[in-house]
Amino acid sequence: MHNNQKNEVDRFSRKCRATDRFMTRLFYVVAGFFLLLLAAFLLDVLISGFSSFDSSFLSFTAEGIGNQFFNTIYLVFLSLLISVPIGIFAGIYLAEYAKDGKLTHFIRMCVETLSSLPSIVIGLFGYLVFIVMTHQHWNLLAGAFSVSILCLPLITSTTVDAFQALPGEYKSGSLAVGATHWQSIMHMLLPACVPRIMTGIILAAGRGFGEAAALLYTAGMSTDINWSNWNLTSPTCPLNPMRPGETLALQIWASRTESIAANATQIANFCSAVLILMVLLFSLLARILSRKIDEKATGSSK
Repeated sequence: MHNNQKNEVDRFSRKCRATDRFMTRLFYVVAGFFLLLLAAFLLDVLISGFSSFDSSFLSFTAEGIGNQFFNTIYLVFLSLLISVPIGIFAGIYLAEYAKDGKLTHFIRMCVETLSSLPSIVIGLFGYLVFIVMTHQHWNLLAGAFSVSILCLPLITSTTVDAFQALPGEYKSGSLAVGATHWQSIMHMLLPACVPRIMTGIILAAGRGFGEAAALLYTAGMSTDINWSNWNLTSPTCPLNPMRPGETLALQIWASRTESIAANATQIANFCSAVLILMVLLFSLLARILSRKIDEKATGSSK
């Protein structure tokens, strides 16, 4: 009887190990497939973009993409300046202060619904609220507000998940030494959540870099920049947020659909390559900054 039970346990153990090996290999295959797919996509875009490269593409004139490059970075900066503080504080409220009830469930449902809204709907909303109701023309600030609406759910959800994933000892230990709840959040919990929150910010920035539909109705399709004019009230000042500003994503769309220039396809391909490299560089810099902050918070920096 004892031998039969032992044999049964051995068979079950061998079956579990075989299943574990099979699933591990399967997941490796799936991960490898997506890595190859991503590598093929990146190579195709980069080769297509730089194979027809011309030095005029880098100019800050109508023939180049310099102005669109600057507009993209400036618009994403403005949108993150709006969405990051609001998203982080909203996440802190939901994770640390909101009581479990109908109102909290309704707020969470609103956040989830907002994250699934099509960007074209956000663009129409932004056009109605930030352009029509304010009696303004197309401008970068309206585009930044629209993009920030798309970014808010990502940052808020990531912040909530980051706080909920922390061990309870973080908070209880901080409270035990006399810190208030708010001091515990700002000096203990939030620094520990920075790497996870940075992931949400990277995702939000990536969406902002590649957004086009929401900006068609808000930021506009024209750019008139005078790089010698730094009067913020001037409509040609590069840093004036109330001027129209075409981004790289809009440039790609316009070059593929409306442009009649002979090199429109080459410009669109080059814009695509630059946009991918921009997102990659931003992700790397954000990760490095996140690691530095985490090392400083944990005291592991050398």
